[in-house]
Amino acid sequence: MNARRLTILGATGSIGLSTLDVVRRHPEQFSVYALTASTRAPELAVLCREFRPQVAVMASFEAAQELRELLTDLPQVRVLSGPEGLEEVAAAPEADAVMAAIVGAAGLPPTLAAVRAGKRVLLANKEALVMSGQLFMDAVAESGAELLPIDSEHNAIFQCLPADRVRDPDAAGVSRILLTASGGPFREHSAAELRSVSPAEACAHPNWSMGQKISVDSATLMNKGLELIEACWLFNTTPDRVEVHVHPESIIHSMVEYVDGSVLAQLGSPDMRTPIANGLAWPERIDAGVAPLDLFAIGRFHFERPDLVRFPCLRLAAEAFEAGGTSPAVLNAANEEAVAAFLAGNLCFTDIPVIIERTLAAMDVVPADSFETIFARDAEARHRAREQIGLLTV
Repeated sequence: MNARRLTILGATGSIGLSTLDVVRRHPEQFSVYALTASTRAPELAVLCREFRPQVAVMASFEAAQELRELLTDLPQVRVLSGPEGLEEVAAAPEADAVMAAIVGAAGLPPTLAAVRAGKRVLLANKEALVMSGQLFMDAVAESGAELLPIDSEHNAIFQCLPADRVRDPDAAGVSRILLTASGGPFREHSAAELRSVSPAEACAHPNWSMGQKISVDSATLMNKGLELIEACWLFNTTPDRVEVHVHPESIIHSMVEYVDGSVLAQLGSPDMRTPIANGLAWPERIDAGVAPLDLFAIGRFHFERPDLVRFPCLRLAAEAFEAGGTSPAVLNAANEEAVAAFLAGNLCFTDIPVIIERTLAAMDVVPADSFETIFARDAEARHRAREQIGLLTV
C-alpha cells in the first residue's frame, strides 16, 4: 500500500484521536498533512508536536492565535483559522485522504470541499449526508471522490455488501439492512424516569466512548435516526428496507439480509479504531490495536425492537426522510439546538423530541435544490428551535 497523507478534521475529538492512534501504529503507511480542532488549542499543539503536520486549523481566530503562540518553536506548522481554513486543508492537493470527523452541521462545508476535490473521504460526520443527501451524493459522483463510511454501523454494512454493488442493493440481492443500536444508557428507563435524567447520565454511554453531543443522541435514539437517513443515502435504499435492532452488547455492528435468506453480519469490539482502520487501509487490512473478540466471555447476544413511544426521535427521523426536501436538515438543526439546551441544563431530556417535532411542524417542506437553500433552512430551523426552547425552559 502506498503511503497516504491525511487531513484530519476534528483531530481532538474521539474519532480524531482514534484515527491518530491507528496512524501512530503505521508510520510507514500514513503521515499527517493537516490537523484541525474547534477550540482546544493546547490539545492540538500536543498533537502537532507529535505528528508534525504542515498545517493546523482552529475554528476561531482567537484559538488560532493561541495555537501560534504555543507553537512558536515549530514555525514550519502553518496555522489557519475559520471555515476558510478548514475548507482549504480539506481540499488541499497535498492530502490523499480526509477524515471528516467534525460533529454536527459545521462539518458539512469542509467535508463537501474534500468531496469536490475528489479525495478519499472517510465519513464520520453523518450530518453532512443527513442535511444535504442527494446533493452530497451527486457531488461525490461528479468529482469521482471515494466515500467510505466510518460510523461503525455503516462501515459494518459496507463490509457486508459486495464491493462493486454498494450503491445497488437490488442487483446485489439485498432484501433488508439490519441496523443495530445499543439502546443507550436509558434503554430500561420508564417514561417518568426519562424526564428526570441529567446531562451527566446521558453522556455516560454503557459501551462507547463518545463526545457529549453524540452520547445524548445515542440516549434519545436520534443518533440511530440520523444513521437511518445516512444509510438510505449511502446504500441507495429507503427506510422501509432498513430495520433497527436494539442490541445492547454492541458487538454486532449491523447486518445485511439477502433474498436467499442469508444474513451477513460484521462483529467486533465496540472500538472505533476498527472501522477507522478499515477506511484508512481499504481494500487492505491493517492492525487497529483492538483486542481480539472473546465470544466465550460475551456468552450470548440479545435483540429488542426499539420503543418509539419512549424514544420518538427515531420515528421523527424516518418521517423527515420520507417528507424529503429540507426536512432532514431542519430535523438535524432542531436536534442540535435542543441537545445543546439540554446539556446546558435548560431543557428536560424528554423535551428534546418535543422541540424537534414542533420545529418540523412550524416549517414548510421546500426542495433541497441547492446548498444555499439547505444552509438557509438550517439557520431558520435553529431560530425556530430556540424560540420553542424558550417556551419550555426548565
